[in-house]
Amino acid sequence: MNDARKTKRRTALAVLAIFAIFSLFVVRLVDIQVVSATELNTESLSKRSVSQTTYGSRGNIVDTNGNVLADSVDRFDITASPLLVNTFDRKTGDGKDTVEVPVADAIAELSVASGATVADITTALTEKPGSNFAYVAKSVTLEQLTAVRALDIPWVYDVLHPSRTYPMGSVAGNLVGFIGTDGPQNGLEVTQDSCVGSTNGTSTYERGADGIRIPGSTVTTKEASDGGTLKLTIDSDFQWYTQQTLAQRSVELGADWGTIVVVRVSDGHLMSVADYPSVDPNNVDGVSSSDLGSRAFSSPFEPGSTMKSLTIASLLDAGAITPTTTVTVPGRRDLGNGQSIKDSWAHGDIRYTATGILTNSSNIGTSYLTDRLGNKEARRDYMTKFGLNSLTAVNFQGESSGLILPTSQWDAVTNYAVQFGQGMTATSAQMASAYQALGNNGVRMPLTLVEGCTLPDGTVTELPSTEGTRVVSESAADTTVAMMENVVNQGSLKNALTIPGYNVAAKTGTAEVADANGYGSDRIISIAGLVPAEAPEYAIVVTFAKPDTMKTSGAVASTFKKITTQVIKTFKIAPSTVPPTQFPLNY
Repeated sequence: MNDARKTKRRTALAVLAIFAIFSLFVVRLVDIQVVSATELNTESLSKRSVSQTTYGSRGNIVDTNGNVLADSVDRFDITASPLLVNTFDRKTGDGKDTVEVPVADAIAELSVASGATVADITTALTEKPGSNFAYVAKSVTLEQLTAVRALDIPWVYDVLHPSRTYPMGSVAGNLVGFIGTDGPQNGLEVTQDSCVGSTNGTSTYERGADGIRIPGSTVTTKEASDGGTLKLTIDSDFQWYTQQTLAQRSVELGADWGTIVVVRVSDGHLMSVADYPSVDPNNVDGVSSSDLGSRAFSSPFEPGSTMKSLTIASLLDAGAITPTTTVTVPGRRDLGNGQSIKDSWAHGDIRYTATGILTNSSNIGTSYLTDRLGNKEARRDYMTKFGLNSLTAVNFQGESSGLILPTSQWDAVTNYAVQFGQGMTATSAQMASAYQALGNNGVRMPLTLVEGCTLPDGTVTELPSTEGTRVVSESAADTTVAMMENVVNQGSLKNALTIPGYNVAAKTGTAEVADANGYGSDRIISIAGLVPAEAPEYAIVVTFAKPDTMKTSGAVASTFKKITTQVIKTFKIAPSTVPPTQFPLNY
């Protein structure tokens, strides 16, 4: 009987023990599947799921003819999982046997295939040994990627990462800008990032215990999006020619810098904006930081006598003068308090017409013509209507508005000097825009560098404004251009500026350069003009800053003629069918 009781007791204890153990399993199971399920799933997923960035392609920048100035090419980032880095087995050539590959050997192979150094790869893999992600090499080529993949290293992965390239090198590099390690750094790459910029996405994939990606496990968590195509007004072939011509002449003259700006008169489209020195976006270290952008927009200067054409147009518009208005111009004009106005050459009294004053570029004569519109505010208003003292519609990165002081700050000399391009500043782009207005019957169109942006869905944005601003009357503008023809036909540079078969209107400029001690011996020389003069199609402005060998506008004549001739060829301008306008220079 005692044995029976002992048996029952042992059975009861066994049942209780089994029940207790079962209860523990149930509690643990509930904890795993219910209470801690989310946490454990997340932890498990983190050990087998890898997140990676997917890259959209940055949009192209193209010229007016669709030629690519900036595009994206396939490049690849090579990554690894330091947590899984270990010796592995690799199948031999016949696939029947395997060979053990130590980590050091794998790193050496990776270095050869990717171009990264052994030291950099070792650091990447050991700096955070518990990490699931590290860069082995960035932006490798397809050829390098193929070599990396052939190594069949289980803990090495790759991801597409488009990279920026500039197929035409320095052609329009001053405008296009470039991409750095921190993104867009200069030019249109910065200001038009809303068009060409891409948006990165993310995806995840799962890997097995051996660290190899599980096929079909990739899940996109955020779609990447590509950038749009930015179309410029620039003609890349013509831009190449202007850059080459500018660079050659700048070196010959020993100029600190130079610019050439060519504008289509009818709509304000920039066909070329050349700078010297200029940058190749593929090699931004090749020039100094001051030459990475476009001086045509960012470097204001006192334009000198090219300003006189705008002054003449203003006076004609106000009804203050005609082309044959007469002035006896003395060799010096005293303004009191020791101040005076002089011309660039010594002379006695000269009996000039207004056309003679413009053609021979007389500062003194310009001052006497200015007296016929004595209202300072009216004269300053004309200058600002020509687009001076404000940014152009391009609003280029780092662009300057130049400076025209308020009339309250004009002294006796400044009152006249601003009318012949001293005591005020403007950029090459502003002067080109002003001459476009003269050629367009007095209507200034918004200066335009971007024709539009075509987004991936076909939507077109960034369309330029086509609304012009009347600056002066049609008669005043056309008469000014006709007077400028006499600079080419009767001026001192007529042999250097004349183009057979074509009527050309131009104005020369030689401006003193101010420094801390006042005006010194440095000069900025330029010629601005229009072709063909009887019905202008293009405005051309050529400028050289601080030349060493020749310091007068005569040094610009050969370059202006070359560029104007190329404009005629490139844009197929028909020869003039009317004789050039001639007004008397003297009376």
